Amino acid sequence: MRMKELRNQCWVICLLFIVLSWVIETQAASQRLTCNNRRSKCFLKYATCPAECPTVVPVNPNATKGCFLDCTAPTCEAVCRNRKPNCYSPGAACFDPRFIGGDGIVFYFHGKSNEHFSLVSDPNLQINARFIGLRPAGRTRDFTWIQALGIMFDSHTFTLEATRAARWDDEVDHFRFSFDEKPLILPEGHLSEWKSAEKDLKVERTSNKNSVRVTLPEIAEISVNVVPVTKQDDKVHNYQIPSDDCFAHLEVQFRFLGLSPEVEGVLGRTYRPDFQNPAKPGVAMPVVGGEDKYRTTSLLSSDCASCVFSPAGVTTKESLLVMDYDLLDCTRGVSSGSGIVCRK
Repeated sequence: MRMKELRNQCWVICLLFIVLSWVIETQAASQRLTCNNRRSKCFLKYATCPAECPTVVPVNPNATKGCFLDCTAPTCEAVCRNRKPNCYSPGAACFDPRFIGGDGIVFYFHGKSNEHFSLVSDPNLQINARFIGLRPAGRTRDFTWIQALGIMFDSHTFTLEATRAARWDDEVDHFRFSFDEKPLILPEGHLSEWKSAEKDLKVERTSNKNSVRVTLPEIAEISVNVVPVTKQDDKVHNYQIPSDDCFAHLEVQFRFLGLSPEVEGVLGRTYRPDFQNPAKPGVAMPVVGGEDKYRTTSLLSSDCASCVFSPAGVTTKESLLVMDYDLLDCTRGVSSGSGIVCRK
């Protein structure tokens, strides 16, 4: 009996040793990050990545989450976050196209095929979208999707677009990029990244092909996928997609690190503290207008009727809304504790 008890104790000690070794190894492998956002109270504070996502860039290309230092959280902690767009969270612009505003409300903005619209317009940031689409016989409006983004900040410009494809092929990369109106080459592979000379723009692949994240330090993070209109979607919505074009388009999720209270744009206006969303509650597909207010003449212009972008614009700390709407959780009742109300 005594021998059996000793064996059991030995097994328990061995198991504890294995678990302790794993914890120590995991902690040692976890990255330590520093908050470089000067506007945050977490500035220059360190945080260790969680064991569930120990590194910013996972070695495994199929990993869905990476480590992010959340400089806006009260605890200044590193958290796990999706590396690809989440089409069902605030800041999303997906499908044809469906938006989720900073207030958590879902709405549709159809725009018009082959035209450009301002998604975000702030004194130091302008983000436009080019829409593609088609209008089957008998319809009164276009079916549309976001095909390209044009970003202006300071005196720089950046574009990313989904290239046209007759048939979708997962083994082909469907991105095209430019920086300051010159082609930008980003090699394939999930560890591939590019940084501007001034370190004010980073583009990194979040999978081998067709997924990237664009980072404007202290301004915004943008996760983007290129996807086709699938045969299933075509059948369900009766898009009547032609056989020679799969309408490759973008799925996008924005995370803004600082916007002014006067921010404008199809999506940007939903981040204003005084914004009243015109989307009608209870409607399955609430459509909001604004085409005349937000139409621009090109992908890289800020000439819409409501645009406020200025290349030399200076935004003071006091005028910024430093809030991470991407972490808004509307599953726990009407308020997430962030001072805003979740509505559907």
